[in-house]
Amino acid sequence: MMQDYDVVVIGGGAAGLMAALQAGRRGRRILLIEHTAKIGEKIRISGGGRCNFTNLGAGPANYLCSNPHFVKSALAGFTQRDFIKMVQDHGIQYHEKTLGQLFCDGSSKQIIQMLLDECAKAQVKILLSCRVNDIGKSDQFSVVSDKGTFIAQSVIIATGGLSIPQIGASDFGYRIAKKFGVSLRATRPALVSLTVGADDLQQFRAISGISNASIVSYGNTKFSENILFTHRGLSGPAILQISSYLPAFSGEKLSINLLPSLDLSQLISQNKDSKKTLCNFLKQYLSDRLVDFMVDDSFWHRPMTEVKKSSLLAIADRLHNFPVTIQGSEGYQKAEVTIGGVDTDYLSSKTMMVKNVPGLFFIGEVVDVTGWLGGYNFQWAWSSGYAAGLSC
Repeated sequence: MMQDYDVVVIGGGAAGLMAALQAGRRGRRILLIEHTAKIGEKIRISGGGRCNFTNLGAGPANYLCSNPHFVKSALAGFTQRDFIKMVQDHGIQYHEKTLGQLFCDGSSKQIIQMLLDECAKAQVKILLSCRVNDIGKSDQFSVVSDKGTFIAQSVIIATGGLSIPQIGASDFGYRIAKKFGVSLRATRPALVSLTVGADDLQQFRAISGISNASIVSYGNTKFSENILFTHRGLSGPAILQISSYLPAFSGEKLSINLLPSLDLSQLISQNKDSKKTLCNFLKQYLSDRLVDFMVDDSFWHRPMTEVKKSSLLAIADRLHNFPVTIQGSEGYQKAEVTIGGVDTDYLSSKTMMVKNVPGLFFIGEVVDVTGWLGGYNFQWAWSSGYAAGLSC
């Protein structure tokens, strides 16, 4: 079969749904194609099933992009306040968890249903379990699928990145970009747990499961949140955040302040005459297992008054600057997003359209824009989808 539409949106995730409903509101005839049997799967699994749908503080500084100015227009055109209003208009209850992160009180399925309801109002046709094989262009676009060929004036690519392939991630968007002469920025997993080398692995297994409020640093970049020691390395919010800033994984060195709310040097100086052992003194501030893991000399078990001040200060420095050498990451299987993708130099920042291919748009995670952990990537999906939906 062959059918004509004004716009074909490829990808039924957050960005694709927003683009489709916004374009449909303008009276455009929209077909949204999703290659899996379910719509909005990444929305469904996000936030532990409650969807961290945006962040109160979302702004350009919270995004990584080869052109840091690129995100400004779309984020200003449809802000977190605009999405929150949509949520409120649909009667969805929500709460702020930490650091501006907004979650549904109920289920992430409420966000999916809200978007589907808005698509229905805008008369968007949704086609599931439909695999697009190719896209061509003459006067119009031809979208060739296993359920027929669809003709459209505009095509919006919202197929995401390589993260979480078990729910349908693919490189389709990248292949289409290359076909139409659009360059890609190198991709890698982002917002992902990190692994350590064989030398450190046995030690890390001894403290697997310990969570600790920390500041994680890489160069001049720092994040202050919890870390989690795992049987393979490091995870937790601060580690996921810093992972996006590592240009490679193997051999990169992190510094972790395990006691960010204390000045341990000062505290030790004030307690130099304490009869407590160094171990017991530190267990007031760190978990017992973590302190035991740090023990590397017999003086840890002697009263602090018997330990050289230089040794105590060396321990303080180690706990404020705990070094970890990264060997790798948990990969796309566990990464929340993909860094890199469609080069923004080829796109209009106002419309998300390819500058030299009128009618072809790229939005969401397929583009070289990566947000921080905490609702920022969903906000990019809403904002970039809205921009394309207004312009297609």
